[in-house]
Amino acid sequence: VQLQASGGGVVQAGGSLRLTCRFSGGAFGNFDMAWFRQAPGKEREFVAVLTWTGPRTTRGRFTISRDNVKNALYLEVNSLKPEDTAVYYCAAHSSWKPWRHEDPSDYNFWGQGTQVTVSS
Repeated sequence: VQLQASGGGVVQAGGSLRLTCRFSGGAFGNFDMAWFRQAPGKEREFVAVLTWTGPRTTRGRFTISRDNVKNALYLEVNSLKPEDTAVYYCAAHSSWKPWRHEDPSDYNFWGQGTQVTVSS
């Protein structure tokens, strides 16, 4: 499985971005998909998850969606703030074991990340 995140960039505070994660090498529809982010000097933190069965969990201003035909995962972020500046990663989970969607160590595959910088 390979994940390729894109769509990051420099945006002014209050703006919006749409991140994309392209999935290949497996059956996308069978994976739980998530977004995490990591700011400099901080731990990787959970942003949003969309399970293969449909339920989703997101933080505040984030909207997660997926297109199982295009094998793509999306993250829309509105009203961006400087504290949203981070590298955003997509991740895939596939396991029958109990898992915690907010725990990065429970994910099987990771993309390389895309930088989002919000200027004030």
